[in-house]
Amino acid sequence: MSHADALFIRNCRDILSSGVWDTDLPVRPRWEDGTPAHTIKKFGIVNRYNLQEEFPILTLRRTYWKTAADELLWIWQKKSNNIHDLNAHIWDQWADEDGSIGKAYGYQLGVKHHYPEGDMDQVDRVLYDLKHNPASRRIMTSLYNFQDLHEMNLYPCAYSMTFNVSGNVLNAILNQRSQDMLAANNWNVVQYAILVHMFAQVSGLVPGELVHVIADAHIYDRHVPIIEKMLTQTPSPAPQFTIDPQVRDFYAFTRESFSLEGYTPAPFTDTIPIAI
Repeated sequence: MSHADALFIRNCRDILSSGVWDTDLPVRPRWEDGTPAHTIKKFGIVNRYNLQEEFPILTLRRTYWKTAADELLWIWQKKSNNIHDLNAHIWDQWADEDGSIGKAYGYQLGVKHHYPEGDMDQVDRVLYDLKHNPASRRIMTSLYNFQDLHEMNLYPCAYSMTFNVSGNVLNAILNQRSQDMLAANNWNVVQYAILVHMFAQVSGLVPGELVHVIADAHIYDRHVPIIEKMLTQTPSPAPQFTIDPQVRDFYAFTRESFSLEGYTPAPFTDTIPIAI
């Protein structure tokens, strides 16, 4: 069993056994038929993944990690907020007629700010500091810009990354205000594990720990039976993740720069409904 599987099983069992339901409260999300999408949740879950030991991908069911990597590049590399730049349809429900999701995600990373060293956006500032100021305790990004929230079609869920260099090891904290455990938990873990690998390689560092902090970790009501069935599956060992060692420019990575060897997820045929 991979460490990612073990943590997912522990988190879900904890939520289902001692979580709090919001069925007595008005909620914003709705199912496709208009029914309120209620959840059972735990507050303040913290998971740690040692990226030197294994790649944290779930084997209890398949995580479509290539599509996850593509979305990551869309946000962090292309710095786009338009679904026409994305090779998937995961954002279609939040896009307007022009394909824009508003001033969200990639838009925020692409806004330039003035520094003594010159004008840089958030990604380029991280790249600069990892190379020139690795001892800094200020290497971080934030997508939660209160000034622009009213112009975002969806508030950012995974909203902040903090990077920290210890010796030649790059560690990071992913802060998430809200987490749909079935649909998005491992998706986000895989994405930001890849991001740490990318930043580490182009900065001459090695990836260390990814710490995932989730404020509201929840399971939707219609996801409960799917989760319960998943927890009876037999997980497999973690696969081997490889990143193209020739890529030294953050903006030169493509989805083909990453590979997984020995990924054997358990069979999974359920359709996962998404609350909007």
